[in-house]
Amino acid sequence: MSFFKKFFTREKKEDLDKGLEKTKTGIFSKISRAVAGKSKIDDEVLDELEGILISSDVGLETTVKIIDRIEARVARDKFVGTSELNEILRDEIVQLLSENKTEDIEDYVYPADQIPHIILVVGVNGVGKTTTIGKIAHQYQKLGKTVVMGAADTFRAAAVDQLKIWSDRVGCAFYSKGMNTDPAAVAYETVKYAIDNKIDVAIIDTAGRLHNKLGLMRELSKIYRSTNKSMEGAPHEILLVLDATTGQNALEQAKHFIEATEVSAIALTKLDGTAKGGVALGISDQFKIPIKYIGVGEGMEQLQIFNKRAFVESLFGK
Repeated sequence: MSFFKKFFTREKKEDLDKGLEKTKTGIFSKISRAVAGKSKIDDEVLDELEGILISSDVGLETTVKIIDRIEARVARDKFVGTSELNEILRDEIVQLLSENKTEDIEDYVYPADQIPHIILVVGVNGVGKTTTIGKIAHQYQKLGKTVVMGAADTFRAAAVDQLKIWSDRVGCAFYSKGMNTDPAAVAYETVKYAIDNKIDVAIIDTAGRLHNKLGLMRELSKIYRSTNKSMEGAPHEILLVLDATTGQNALEQAKHFIEATEVSAIALTKLDGTAKGGVALGISDQFKIPIKYIGVGEGMEQLQIFNKRAFVESLFGK
């Protein structure tokens, strides 16, 4: 049985297809109209394709790269018909994602020598950060792993309470020092709590005020250092949560957070609510950081591990 068939159950594939429907019908279906009545991929078709990709928030830089690759392939293979455009586009985008360190993983796994496994979650307010933490914790719990959530977003009203609600819903441990306390101290002590209580995974929430605030960036750096003091090598993962519905603004957010801390993976939420799903390609390509999770619905099971082949095939309807 192939990895694709083994990992993507019918329900998961249906969720993915449904979650990407707005992007697929709103943007990529335009490709069919662009090639209507044409038998070969020429400059006019490529110009149309370029406009389609840019309008789907893939981004100019990444779009140009994709078009250049298709042009090179058409020149090499000589007689390439428009009927093959979708397949070529699929292949080139999957290859692009592979080059950008996006690997297909089967489950919520981590190296055996990283216990507790420390995940620092960053992102601006409103992108779905707390919900993403809850869904990740749920998936680890399903695998029999123990989890603690650390409430290091101590500045925003109700942030601590919201995370506590998710910990109760998931049924995992919760560590907090309350509102208006030192976030770095909360992060440090959450890691210590995980070590002392032999917990497998610690997921630490952080403040998400405007990404252009220098103070926030300094605070993230301080939190990073504090977790490392608490456990050498931590955090093992810094997960940046981005909202797909913000399109190109998500790229700008990513830029600032990557400058502030060593982001190692991306979670792209709310793909089901936008026709801007192409932003996933631009983010991955521009920053060379793998997409690890995508949100394709509000349900607990609808934060999916990102599979590049499944993602691209859902967009193109294969």
